[in-house]
Amino acid sequence: MAKARPAGTVTGRGRELAAELAGLVASSGPGRPAQASHAPFDGSVVGEVPVCTPDDVHAAVETARMAQRQWAAQPIAERRAVIRRFLALLLDREQDVLDLVQAESGKSRLSAFEEFADVVLTASYYERTADRYLRPRRRKGAAPVLTRTTEYRIPKGVVGVISPWNYPLTLAVSDAIPALLAGNGIVLKPDSQTPFTALLMLRLLREAGLPADLFRIVTGPGTEIGPALIGRVDFLMFTGSSRTGKTVARQCAERLIGFSAELGGKNPMLVLADADAGKAAAGAVHACFSNSGQLCVSIERIYVHADLYDRFLAAFTAKVKGIRMGSGPDWDIGMGSLISTAQVERVDRHVQDALAKGAQLLAGGRRRPDLGPLFYEPTVLAGVTDDMLVAREETFGPVVAVYRAADDDAAVALANDSDFGLNASVWSASRGEAVARRLQTGTVNVNEGYAATWASHDAPIGGMKDSGAGCRHGREGILKYTEPQTIAVQRLLRVAPAPGMSNHAYARIMKGAITLMGRLPRNR
Repeated sequence: MAKARPAGTVTGRGRELAAELAGLVASSGPGRPAQASHAPFDGSVVGEVPVCTPDDVHAAVETARMAQRQWAAQPIAERRAVIRRFLALLLDREQDVLDLVQAESGKSRLSAFEEFADVVLTASYYERTADRYLRPRRRKGAAPVLTRTTEYRIPKGVVGVISPWNYPLTLAVSDAIPALLAGNGIVLKPDSQTPFTALLMLRLLREAGLPADLFRIVTGPGTEIGPALIGRVDFLMFTGSSRTGKTVARQCAERLIGFSAELGGKNPMLVLADADAGKAAAGAVHACFSNSGQLCVSIERIYVHADLYDRFLAAFTAKVKGIRMGSGPDWDIGMGSLISTAQVERVDRHVQDALAKGAQLLAGGRRRPDLGPLFYEPTVLAGVTDDMLVAREETFGPVVAVYRAADDDAAVALANDSDFGLNASVWSASRGEAVARRLQTGTVNVNEGYAATWASHDAPIGGMKDSGAGCRHGREGILKYTEPQTIAVQRLLRVAPAPGMSNHAYARIMKGAITLMGRLPRNR
């Protein structure tokens, strides 16, 4: 293991990288206002980027559109080669990538590495499979032998990506790569708090041979840049809150452009009667507190069968109290900082509201200014009732409520009693998959928290209810960036009455033909 460096070293290296990257923003030139990105570890400035205008966004989209036409005309083998070279560069620059992710987001080294690994695996998956998903496919024609029908996949054009601060690497690049392989251009709007990680990825993609105009990054306030982007692109990929996602969906609907989104979650974990309480407790620690709980698919509610409740709670709270908090690249740090003052205040408001209304504090529940300005202890609550903010609202921080469930059926009913349906976790020796199928969430992990489904890149992941629309990963994760085009070539006879044939005679012949075709065996 590499020797750990102090947090200031990570922040300092982040500032060096930021100074190199700011010029990659697609703005119209110097002399405009700038926005600063602050390091959560110590509050220092990582760097500044220009505040783009709607005119900058329009120019970026048109520039990408011009480059996209040539990019789409290239053989897919050439597009794949760019992504292969990008992967080699990414692996070579691992330490710089981890330093910058930590400097901007304040997460632990392990959480930063999870992002890095996800981008490598996602890019590798789509580089291997894009040709298979995008190649033309023969379909059954209108008339056997006479009609040759082929489905083609046509790129959308320019894809807009709006990515959040909590996973500035994964949620910017992993959504862009399949869109690029499908032949699209990209205009990315990263969160104002974390622009430099996306800019580093842009530089690596250009070093790998991606045309400079094909992928553009715009920075600035989402309230101005977001609508301008939606007003020009041909498809939008959004990751963020459910409230903002609904606004974005309405804006996309007005233009009749496609839209895919991963939104909020209030994700449940179920510990069934036949589960191993100790293993479930250990799994819950990572499921709840990875990236300081600032993870769309992290667990915020735990329902434990009454027979296991006391054993689970004792083991879980002991492990939570043992989490090592801190900053910097020390791989043994279990939890890092939160991202902003607003996020700390939201977490503390949920905790204090619960305690004021009678919840029991079993672990954590305090800010930790001795570690840095934005640290908050991993927190476990019991006795949470429905009138508490933490019961229904997404906390998006290191807070989890543990509930006693009378039986497995009660746990399922409580888990499904939510406006959200993103991710769930079930712990069981024998009934995990059967119970998982009863849950109203887009992904369910059995004897894992969230990583098993997320890392299954061949399978689609998405949200039900207020947790999203569309999917990322798998076949769906690349085909959503394309339009299907069907071309049918008719030979010998038209699908119409032959010369000299009456319409009635044609109809009788066609009825016989379609009756016969309806009786033919179908492929299953």
